[in-house]
Amino acid sequence: MINLNLLKELCMIPGIPGNEDRVTNFLHQRLQDQCDDMYTDDMGNLHVVINSDNPDADVVMLACHMDEIGFIVNYIDDEGFVYVQPLGGFDARNLFSRRVLVSTSTDDYKGVMNAAGLPVHMSKPEDRKHIPAPDEFVIDLGFDANGHVSIGDMVTMDEPFEVMGNKVVSKALDNRIACYLGVRVVEHLYNNYNAEFNTHVVFTVQEEVGLRGAKTAAMIVEPDIAIGVDVTLSCDTPGVPKNKHVTTQGEGCAIGVRDASFVSHKGLRLRLKCLADDLDIPYQEVVSAGGGMDGAAMQQAGKGCAAIAVSVGTRYIHTVTEMVDMTDLQAAEDLLTAYLSK
Repeated sequence: MINLNLLKELCMIPGIPGNEDRVTNFLHQRLQDQCDDMYTDDMGNLHVVINSDNPDADVVMLACHMDEIGFIVNYIDDEGFVYVQPLGGFDARNLFSRRVLVSTSTDDYKGVMNAAGLPVHMSKPEDRKHIPAPDEFVIDLGFDANGHVSIGDMVTMDEPFEVMGNKVVSKALDNRIACYLGVRVVEHLYNNYNAEFNTHVVFTVQEEVGLRGAKTAAMIVEPDIAIGVDVTLSCDTPGVPKNKHVTTQGEGCAIGVRDASFVSHKGLRLRLKCLADDLDIPYQEVVSAGGGMDGAAMQQAGKGCAAIAVSVGTRYIHTVTEMVDMTDLQAAEDLLTAYLSK
């Protein structure tokens, strides 16, 4: 059963690349008594270790990135309006008239984000056809931000977590979905004393700006097997031909074949498929021409390793209306726990 309270808590925590500490603190507090070892490396990745009773067991690393896309403050004008630069891939068409949260070292301030320039009543038709770049948007806090907000402060979207039928809609499902799955895996393995492998669930940093945390974490862990846990595209919506859907919601978790960053290990993929078939866990095989994820960084780090992706198909990725189907999320949890258990 999906723990919606846990997923909501994770999604509502602000945490952009380089500012994942609030997510780290939440996970540390939740899991510190449910693991064999826990530490944070110099990059900021949180390592949670569950050991097998077989000391010669393979080392498996799960990478679950903590960061969501967001912005950092790069300028505050004399009137107190806040200008930002994006961290992660935004489609500027989705940024008009958004509520945001500006997080400083001491406070969180609610604000609104709009494109600079004239309102619709005064702009010319040709002006309204222009789509501003993400760094052309301005944040209004309702008061002069000078003295309250500093260069480098974090800005995230401020939108609600909603359950709609069998779907969950929220900002930051990319990739608090993986954080959720990482927590569930750790709790299952620790409480059932049945770890097949020496399992390192690593909550990684800075995935959205280049898979950075996973690369350094894999150099530390030196896994034999790596599983990138993430969301993936679900384009099963109007205007997209079926051959470009990537995944279809409600048809199971996604077992990665390839994306733009890596090709998964053939034998590992077959093992997961056979396991899912045996246990009647619904799954889809995913081939995507775009995107990238932590599996690629782990696969290429150090001596290299067998790597694969287990993902959850998500509609409207990198927006405030990211949507997952709970059937697919449960399937991902079931497959991961089954593979990692005796």
